[in-house]
Amino acid sequence: MPVDTDVVIVGGGLAGLAAARRLHRAGVPWRLLEAADRLGGRVATDEVDGYLLDRGFQVLNTAYPRLGGLLDLAALHLGWFTPGVLVRRRDRLDRLVNPLRAPAGAPGTIAAGIGSLLDRLRLAALATGCATLPVGRLLTAPETTSEAALRRAGLSDTIIEELLRPFLSGVLIDRELETSSHVLAVVLRSFARGRLGLPARGMAALPGAIAAPLPAELIELATPVAEVAPGRVRTPAGDLNCRAVVVAVDPPAATALLPRLNRVRMRSYTTYYHSTDRAPLDEPILLLDGERRELVANTVVVSHAAPTYAPAGKHLVATSVVGPQAPAEAVVRQELDRLYGRSTADWTHLTTVTVPNALPAAPPPQGRLRKPVALGEGLYVAGDHRDSPSIQGALASGWRAAGAVLAELRSEG
Repeated sequence: MPVDTDVVIVGGGLAGLAAARRLHRAGVPWRLLEAADRLGGRVATDEVDGYLLDRGFQVLNTAYPRLGGLLDLAALHLGWFTPGVLVRRRDRLDRLVNPLRAPAGAPGTIAAGIGSLLDRLRLAALATGCATLPVGRLLTAPETTSEAALRRAGLSDTIIEELLRPFLSGVLIDRELETSSHVLAVVLRSFARGRLGLPARGMAALPGAIAAPLPAELIELATPVAEVAPGRVRTPAGDLNCRAVVVAVDPPAATALLPRLNRVRMRSYTTYYHSTDRAPLDEPILLLDGERRELVANTVVVSHAAPTYAPAGKHLVATSVVGPQAPAEAVVRQELDRLYGRSTADWTHLTTVTVPNALPAAPPPQGRLRKPVALGEGLYVAGDHRDSPSIQGALASGWRAAGAVLAELRSEG
């Protein structure tokens, strides 16, 4: 049977786009089918009345290894967050910064009231080890949960509950910290080595930049896929015949198309966006709740990092809550009054964004994080459920899947 193209990529999120870039670079014919009317998958931005509202609070970490080969970060005109956090505990705010990124803030971090001095030194040693050891060593260390790994590092209950659980719950979307210690290690590595920023035009600029070199005529939007099989992809417009299929959709959709895949538990979170004329903080730094109330994971004045996220004279505040149950906005606003130490009565609630399939759960064992992408019979799968649950994991898995396709096609001659 003649083929319409060598490779069909199902899904235009970060994994699918990374696969398309590698195939295109290798000169292999391909087509990409995306069910939505835009590219980007879970990475999206809506513009509402002059505000840029990402589909859930996200950041771009410059330490992600796969970014450099896919786009020019300078072209995104990134605005930067302060490399640290503020922690609210009763009537005080403690400021802790990454000493590798902000050495001048190290004395204040050492003197902060979160945990003991020994806690803070042990935390610094843990982060430094993750930043400096080879990744291979990090991923061959004995594997446990993130919480157990923090306790194994000698950290006290106080610093875990007042700093690390609220911070990591927002990063991993996992308040119980059951995520694999191997995932934790690469997360700490990326935070220690990279800078956190936002593209001037919103996070949607990331998939836009990755897709920019690709021929538009090879990308079909608003094209859902009903079925995949070896050598065939079925769409409402008819079948596409091919030599290989890369399924790069979110895990629930991937399992529907490829029943042989194990089901992946997904984690959800909700972001509340507010506008205010007067910013509650004067810097773009994550504010955490150190009082163990376990409602708000973090809140931040997004427009301090990227002023383009709000109209002139306005500020945009993003507040994230972990879990499938989204509290009422009024409940979150009460928490914000306490966290910022001022009334938010004059704030305007812009919208609430719930992302039910934000990240795949990654409990142990995760091993070296790289799960197989080749399923046999010309079928491949990509997505952050095949790697670390992150932007880096999505890009890396797409790149790996394309590499596996190329190897197979070359072996066939």
